[in-house]
Amino acid sequence: MSSGQQVRAQSAAIKPSGQPSDHERVPADRVRALFDGHRLSPGQRRIAQYLIDHLTDAAFLSITELAERVGVSQPSVTRFAASLGYSGYPALREALQPIALSAVAGTPEGREESRHNELQAAVDAEIENLQHVRRLVANTTQVLEIGRELALSVPLTVLGLRISVSLAEYFAYAARRIHPDVRLVTRGGSVAYDALLQSRSAGGTWVLAFAMPRHAKETLAALRAARSAGLRIALVTDTTLGPLVDEADVALTAGTGSRLVFDSYAAPGVLAAAILQAMADADPERTQARLEEYEQAADKHGFFL
Repeated sequence: MSSGQQVRAQSAAIKPSGQPSDHERVPADRVRALFDGHRLSPGQRRIAQYLIDHLTDAAFLSITELAERVGVSQPSVTRFAASLGYSGYPALREALQPIALSAVAGTPEGREESRHNELQAAVDAEIENLQHVRRLVANTTQVLEIGRELALSVPLTVLGLRISVSLAEYFAYAARRIHPDVRLVTRGGSVAYDALLQSRSAGGTWVLAFAMPRHAKETLAALRAARSAGLRIALVTDTTLGPLVDEADVALTAGTGSRLVFDSYAAPGVLAAAILQAMADADPERTQARLEEYEQAADKHGFFL
């Protein structure tokens, strides 16, 4: 008799699908897509983040106004546009304006009316974050490839420091049921460095890292240590820009809820579960055998009610 987890692992198996169309992507995602794949300097990342955060206003600013608001020089804005492949800032602004107009036109009035209090607003924001993850996994090829690579890495290192510890612990706890050797790293500095070196020496090829805001410098140091050790990096984070993403071989983004006093992590949690599913799909026979072994041990020792 299959356990509930075994049934879910089988019935939820990810099937390959196609890319989402442009009209299915929200304006912020369409703006981020302009920056994906480009190596940006710190100043250029500030410009990009301002355009994402203030799209409906920024898309209509002059080069002088944009430079002043971001705190950079006008030539910096021109070089930023050129680094994205545009002839200049006017061409970039021309590309941004239809996206900004769609953002204004597409705001659902009903959703605004439902925001009677801050708690409801926080839930609405999380729904937006989950919608982003839904669009992210519309094309299943990437998540399936990541799951396959992580499943093949023995040992597999899972890293999460400070606020990201809970996500890393959840992932490692579940992954140990379907993977023979999962190593959890939740402390930075020399502890993380030693663990990463040991993982690589034991034959590991990948580290899965979680990095939620505020991003700690020790997380960046750990990613650089992983890279120097010869490990490849899959990163789950909240932004497509920044030095953490620059260190990753693959970066998957999931927004955090930031409307309450402490952030919430519904979207990163769902994304982590999707990666676990992809790992299970990569080797169904091993997954089935390990889940059966776990269930038998749990029943024998009476772990659960």
